[in-house]
Amino acid sequence: MIDLLTTLFYTFIALGSLVTFHEYGHFWVARRCGVKVETFSIGFGKALFRWYDKQGTEFILAALPLGGYVKMLDERAGEVSVVDKPMAFSSKTPWQRMAIIAAGPAANFLLAGVIFWFVFLGGESGLAPVVGEVSQDSMAEQAGFESGMEIIEIAGDQVESWGDVSQRLFDFIGIQGDIEFSVVYPDSDLVYEIVVPVNDWLSDAEAPMPLQDLGLTPAVTLDALTIISVEAGSAAARDGLLANDQVLRLDGAEILSTKRFVDTISESPDKTLNIAVSRIGSADEATEIELFVTPDSVDRDGEKVGVMGVRLSSSISYDPENIRTVDYNLLTAVPRAINEVTEMSSFVVKSIFKLLAGELSPKNLSGPITIAKVAGDQARSGLDNFVRFVAILSIMLGVMNLLPIPVLDGGHLVFIVIELIKGSPVSDAVQLIGYKAGFAMLVSLMIFATFNDLTRSF
Repeated sequence: MIDLLTTLFYTFIALGSLVTFHEYGHFWVARRCGVKVETFSIGFGKALFRWYDKQGTEFILAALPLGGYVKMLDERAGEVSVVDKPMAFSSKTPWQRMAIIAAGPAANFLLAGVIFWFVFLGGESGLAPVVGEVSQDSMAEQAGFESGMEIIEIAGDQVESWGDVSQRLFDFIGIQGDIEFSVVYPDSDLVYEIVVPVNDWLSDAEAPMPLQDLGLTPAVTLDALTIISVEAGSAAARDGLLANDQVLRLDGAEILSTKRFVDTISESPDKTLNIAVSRIGSADEATEIELFVTPDSVDRDGEKVGVMGVRLSSSISYDPENIRTVDYNLLTAVPRAINEVTEMSSFVVKSIFKLLAGELSPKNLSGPITIAKVAGDQARSGLDNFVRFVAILSIMLGVMNLLPIPVLDGGHLVFIVIELIKGSPVSDAVQLIGYKAGFAMLVSLMIFATFNDLTRSF
């Protein structure tokens, strides 16, 4: 119950702040263009607080802070007196109306930029793309990747961290062709080229993970692998494993990576394995125990895999030489923040185009349930992660609102561009048809995204 309330609280904080900034962008520019703003509402439903400013604008804080709106004086919405007509939105020039409409998404981008600026003032650390383990029989192994290699370029673009690698690999999802890597060995200046052919790569995957699918993992040291819970009636419970056991060895071999341990269990249905664990006794003393565990066999996509029924937690460390840190000051953090907003905006746009082109599975569309869960998870993992999430969500809101769909800001902008081209406004009848179609499209997308949320395993 507490987790649910925490999730709802941070969801309202995230969405409420983003909607407020978005609507304030419209409000601020409308005022400067001489438009009378009748209502500024944050949220929907019953008004909890209501007040008026000196210019007669009604400000409302409503019960459900998951949206909002700015209502401006407009001849299309009702009769306007001769005295008030110069202050009507519809009386302004096309360029003024475009500025008012675009101000909402612009405010979201600005907010994201300010958040990233604050974040980067604390410096930035990234893990160098040095290859650790290469999965057996994986695409990476077949292409020639080896442990210790460092990736320096992908398709001619320089990469400096595993984050850069993941972002660049996203461009290849759903395509048919070759991914060209440039790599170097430790203590060598020679550059080698590795080519990985792909065909409609990960186009059907929900939450695609390019690195995992290629078979690449960062160079890390596994310090500890701990069982944090054991499912009742599972193979682990039946054969004596307990929560808080620290796994030491599997069939006599030291545990070097969580992935290798999980893969070995998966590849061993109904096969007895020798697992050595360290267990804390009643006297708080650690004792090494050897157990024989036989993973249960379950069917996954027509294949038999082994399952123990445990949840694992790993403690890892990195070679200090592979951690790259950059410090920023008040000035240098500005271009870095702008670049981050630009890259994230580009990522969202690419995602939309990949969805439309069928290169990315529609299963990746997320609705309010997923957003709420991620908001709660990020908040619980730390303030820094939560504010980063808010910045990313702000960018997504800005981009989505610029889509050329009637009822969204982008659809309004399209109508004004058409007006500029033809020299007269688009007829009310045509706009009404567009708004109805756009509304139906958004409702359908929301229903589909919510269905994905409900069928997604978290």
